Amino acid sequence: MPDRTPTVAGTADVDPRATLGAGTRVWHLAQVREDARLGEDCIVGRGAYIGPGVVVGDRCKIQNHALVYEPAVLEDGAFVGPAVVFTNDYYPRAVNPDGSLKSADDWHAVGVTVRTGASIGARSVCVAPVTIGRWALVAAGSVVTKDVPDFALVAGVPARRIRWVGRAGAPLEPEGDAWVCPTTGERYEEHDGALSLAQ
Repeated sequence: MPDRTPTVAGTADVDPRATLGAGTRVWHLAQVREDARLGEDCIVGRGAYIGPGVVVGDRCKIQNHALVYEPAVLEDGAFVGPAVVFTNDYYPRAVNPDGSLKSADDWHAVGVTVRTGASIGARSVCVAPVTIGRWALVAAGSVVTKDVPDFALVAGVPARRIRWVGRAGAPLEPEGDAWVCPTTGERYEEHDGALSLAQ
């Protein structure tokens, strides 16, 4: 049996109250805060930040210098590219109107949810609260301000849907009333602006 003990680089900062699943690896200078829960076989890249209480499913990749602020939730197989930022405040301010420094009691955190298999491209910003749908793909450098449908490829500032993608990540091609993945041959059906795998 291979060793499934989580691997943490000596220069990483993992709070003892965080939970790391079997086979998970945390690399150089990454920080995993208190009460964060990472599933099995995850990769947390160099300099990435995982906030308090963030929940990460199995087999997720959080690349170098990504900032995943609480209360984000990543489902199984989510990919967060290099230097991605998840915000968590509707109206960010350092101080209250009276000039006093804001504390944790002076605001209510809102989070980003990334559904199963979805990918967020490098240097994208997800402005909470938003949900990135299952197997969706956010193009590099996008600013996501609205929920992203399942299987949607979104791009731009603000991000808008430009294509559909399949579970393999490749843009789908139209074929009659269906959409087909050129990589896997999987067929998808579109109804009322939503895509799903054909039955």
